[in-house]
Amino acid sequence: MTLDSAISRRLFGLFLLGFILFNYPILSIFNLETFLFGIPMLYFYVFSVWTLLIILIVVVTRVTRFRDTLPSSPVRQPKRLKP
Repeated sequence: MTLDSAISRRLFGLFLLGFILFNYPILSIFNLETFLFGIPMLYFYVFSVWTLLIILIVVVTRVTRFRDTLPSSPVRQPKRLKP
């Protein structure tokens, strides 16, 4: 599996997660007349999930690319002989 294909799969999974979390049945659970930190529960949920998805997208794209740049096995440098 190439790096681009791995990133694409993870991003598609995050898309599906966002689609499910922003869909009607889940949103209706948080459509209450209660307040959390002075913010209506529905607004707090929407912005929290939105922030979480953005953070996960950044983690998937940056960490996966960083991990790919690391060598899989350490490369040994030949020892130089002293003259």
